[in-house]
Order: sequence, then C-alpha cells, then structure tokens
Amino acid sequence: MKNKKLIITLSVILLIIALAVGGCAIYLSDCYMADNEAMEAFSPMKDIAFHTMEGGALVCGDTSAEVGFIFYPGGKVDFNAYKPLMAALAEEGVLCVLVPMPFNLAVFDINAADGIRECYPDVDRWYIGGHSLGGSMAAAYLEGNADDFCGLVLLASYSTADLSGTELSVLSVYGSADGVMNREKYSENLKNLPDDLSERVIDGANHAGFGVYGEQAGDGVSALAPSQQITLTADIIADFFGAVNLGE
Repeated sequence: MKNKKLIITLSVILLIIALAVGGCAIYLSDCYMADNEAMEAFSPMKDIAFHTMEGGALVCGDTSAEVGFIFYPGGKVDFNAYKPLMAALAEEGVLCVLVPMPFNLAVFDINAADGIRECYPDVDRWYIGGHSLGGSMAAAYLEGNADDFCGLVLLASYSTADLSGTELSVLSVYGSADGVMNREKYSENLKNLPDDLSERVIDGANHAGFGVYGEQAGDGVSALAPSQQITLTADIIADFFGAVNLGE
C-alpha cells in the first residue's frame, strides 16, 4: 500500500515537472518573428550588406567607421526584425552590431557585447543600446563597463541599473502611441540615468515600430508606417552620435 502511494506521489510530481518544463519551453520558443516581406520593401535593406560574426551577431556598415553601435533586441522579438534600423544607421556612417539572444530574451545574455569592440579596433567611439527589454539589459551591461562606451540608447525602455554617477551620454526615444512601455516605471527610473540625458518622443509612433515584426499585444496603433518610424529613429540616433553622413 505504501509503495503504491509512493508511486502515485512520484508520478504526480513528475507530471507537474513535465508540465512546467513543457510550458516553459513553449513560452520561450514563442516570439515575434521578423516580417521579411516588409523588410525587403525598406530601401536601406537593398543597399546595405550584413555579415555574420562568430556567435551569430549581424554586422553592417563601415568597419573603420568613427562610431560603433551594439544593439540588444526587444524581449521575445526575433533579432532580425531590427535589421532595417541597423541598415538605416549604417547609411549614416555607423558600424552596427545586432546581437542575437538566447530564447530571444536579453536577460539570458547581458554580457553579449563582450569581445565585440575588440574585433573592430579602428572604431573610435562605441555606444550600446536596445529596444524595450534589450535596452534595459544594455543598461545593465554598462553598470560594469561604462568606461568602454560613450553612451547608451534606449528605445521604449528604461534603466533599472544605476548609471547616474557615470559620464555616459544617454538618448531615450519612445512613441506617443506606445501601449507597452510602463510609463510609471519609466519615470521612476529616470533617476538612474546621468544628467546628460536627451529625451525624444516620436509623435504617433508605437512600441513595435522600432522593429519590423508586426503588431505587438497591448500596443497602441501607430500613425506612422514602419519605415517612417524607423527612418525617424535612425535620424535621431545618428544625430545623437554626431554621425550624420560620416560615411560620405
């Protein structure tokens, strides 16, 4: 009788574990995929070539550019969805490195930027940033690596890491129609950023429009076409870098 109860108990425990593991696997494997058709229609994608680094990061732009930019993708978003934004920045003379994340979640590889700068020694100034969760994890990376970078770019994101004592320049960009970013937490965490902060709100832009992956649950409706939001964002970032037309 005791053995039967033990077997039943163990079976229930194993079933619970199996369900938990299965549920976790389903959650981690589900993500917003890049819209390849929409990307092909985006003009910079036709002129800018990407190559793949060891480890899977995608690189575009002049490898001897003055400015380099490492980008962390948003949570549960296929990192390929940010290729149009990287291509638009490459057209402005920026070397861009788009980093993939385990399970499409930057929280699993905060240190993904390690070793990238060393691969491009001709680049004078480096920045790091990301979209949504990716931006927060890029900020977390800077907590121990601030001296290696000139600044941080946050797209619909905020920093829970305290960078207020650093000399970093920070650009924060979000859309007026963003329905995903927590505005209360955004405001609360402004204290974690240094005084050299530039904030830009893109009128009519939403949360998902920084990438090309379709609609995102809970987001507002954008008044802009995806190409418009990405082009505006690239112009703002390039201006922040002081990198407009550096490639010419």
